[in-house]
Amino acid sequence: MIQTDNVLFEECDRVNATTPDESKLELVLDRIAIEDCLHRYCHAVDRCDPDLLRGVYWPEATDDHIFWRGKAEAFVEFCMPILKSRDQTMHSISNILIRIEGHEARVQSYYLAYERLRQKNGTPNDVVMAGRYLDRMEKRGAEWRIADRKVVMDWWRIYHDSCDWERGVFGQRFEVGKRGLEDPSAALFGNRLHGR
Repeated sequence: MIQTDNVLFEECDRVNATTPDESKLELVLDRIAIEDCLHRYCHAVDRCDPDLLRGVYWPEATDDHIFWRGKAEAFVEFCMPILKSRDQTMHSISNILIRIEGHEARVQSYYLAYERLRQKNGTPNDVVMAGRYLDRMEKRGAEWRIADRKVVMDWWRIYHDSCDWERGVFGQRFEVGKRGLEDPSAALFGNRLHGR
């Protein structure tokens, strides 16, 4: 992602004014790889893909996810049944701040998460949550993954109902995204997301 606030260029200049262009290019490629990891996380939780989700964390990584704390591997096992119980989820990432020092990066990302739940009586209700992912990421070999994550919730809204998706948008009905292999993105990417 090209940034217009010169932060990327300031970070390059901080490395050293005489740093070769190859090192500056590596810094740009590292930032792109970090952002790709964050986006794969969102895709993995929204499409309920446990293998892809495992692949954004290093095996010994930890996650403090507000309602749950522990090893990332255990987090995957914990969250998948919950995510699958939702009718729909959508996680979005923005305002990504990245500071790279060698093979370690400090990353803050704003998230907006929408979830459609079912109440005890079976009727749907919507929840919107917003906050930040605070990640310490590590580069091993050529790959960046999350080593430690802390989730901060900045605000949320629980709706006691849900919009009626059966009506469509402006009277035009359409099919919403799916989980797993039924989603159109599965045909688009195949296994390409897993192989990075």
